[in-house]
Amino acid sequence: MNEPLILNPAETARKLKIGFIGGGINSAVGRAHFCATQLDGTYDLAAGCFSRNPKTNQDSAAYYGVAADRVYTHADELLAAEAQRLDALVILTPTSDHLQPLLAALKVGLPVICEKAMVADTKDAAIVSQAEQQSNGFLAMTYNYTGYPCVRELRQWIESGRLGRLRHLSADMPQEGFLRRDRHGNPMQPQAWRLRDGDIPTVYLDLGTHLHQIVHYLTRLQPLSVGAFHASYGHFPGVVDYVNASVEYPDGVHGSFTFGKSMLGQRNGLRIRLYGEQASAEWAQAAPEILKLCHNDGRIEIIDRGGDMNIASQIRYTRFKSGHPAGYIEAFANLYQDIGQCILDYRTQGDWRSDEVFGSVLAGQGLRFLQTMSDAAVSGQRLPLSLD
Repeated sequence: MNEPLILNPAETARKLKIGFIGGGINSAVGRAHFCATQLDGTYDLAAGCFSRNPKTNQDSAAYYGVAADRVYTHADELLAAEAQRLDALVILTPTSDHLQPLLAALKVGLPVICEKAMVADTKDAAIVSQAEQQSNGFLAMTYNYTGYPCVRELRQWIESGRLGRLRHLSADMPQEGFLRRDRHGNPMQPQAWRLRDGDIPTVYLDLGTHLHQIVHYLTRLQPLSVGAFHASYGHFPGVVDYVNASVEYPDGVHGSFTFGKSMLGQRNGLRIRLYGEQASAEWAQAAPEILKLCHNDGRIEIIDRGGDMNIASQIRYTRFKSGHPAGYIEAFANLYQDIGQCILDYRTQGDWRSDEVFGSVLAGQGLRFLQTMSDAAVSGQRLPLSLD
C-alpha cells in the first residue's frame, strides 16, 4: 500500500521557517538546497547571511525571495535576530567554516541542518558532539544521495536477505574537475577552499564522506581496518585528487572505495555495487531509477521504479509516474521531507529518531574513518579503526 508524503502542507499549521548561512547564488550548493526545500511546499526560506560579498548577499536574497530586513552581514547578527523566529538554521558555508555558526546555533537552541562534511577534522567533531549533548540540540546532516528512492529500495533488498550473505562491495565516486580544461584550453578553476588540504584532505571531506555514509546506510557495517593510496594527478600539485582504499568489515566483508577529481569523462560517476552469495546489486546515480540485480543462476534483472519495487513506488517518491525520471533535486527534497519530520518531532517531543536522517554521531564516525584512511595512505600501512 502506498504511503502519504511525510509532510503535507495542507496538514501542517505552517511551513517550517529556515535561514541560510552561506548558500549564495554563486555557491556550489545554495540553489540546490533552495530548490529541494521548496519542491514540496513545506519550508519557507525566511532569513539569511548568504555571502561575505555584500552584493552577492543582497542578490541572493532577492533571488530566494527573502525580505531585505532579514538579510544579515554576519552569522552572529542573524542568530541574535532570528533564533526565536526560525525553526532551523541551514549551514552551507565551506566545511572549514562550519564550526562557529554550528556551535552558536546549538547554544541558542536552534535546530541545525548542516551540509557535509560536518566539520573539517576529528577534533572539531568532538567539540560539536559535546555541544550537542550539553544543549540537547538538534543536528541533521544533508547526506542527500540516500534520498534517492532506489537507494532506499536497495537497503530493503539487503535487509530482507535478497542478496544472501554479503561478501564484498564497491563504492566509487569519480569526478574530473581537477583535470578538466575549458574550451580555450585553460584548467577549470575550482573554488579556492577546495584547493586547501588540512589533516583530512578536502577531497576526502567532499566525496569520501558520501561513500562512508552510503555504505553505512545500506549495510550498517562498521569498518575494522583500512589501507589506502592517494595522489595528486590534476592541475593543482600537492592537492590530493585521487584516493583508492581497501576497507575491512566484520564477517570477512571487504569494501573497495575509489573517489577523486582527476578521472576524465566522469562528471559524477557515483556507483554502488554489493556482492552477496545469492545475488549482486548495482545502483548508479547516472541512471537513478534503475537497480541491476544479478542472480547466482545467471539471470540478470533490470528493475525500475515502475517494476517490482516496494519502497521506490511509494507515493511520496512518485511526484510523477515512472518513465519520467526523478533526479538529484528530488532526492534532496526527499531527505528534506525526512528532516522536516524530525524537526517537528524534536519540537514536540524533545527527541527524534529516523532511519533516513543522520546527525553528529555518524558524521563524527565518518571523519574518524576518513582521517584513518588518509593516515594509511600517508604511512603506506594498513591501520585499525575504532569508531566507538
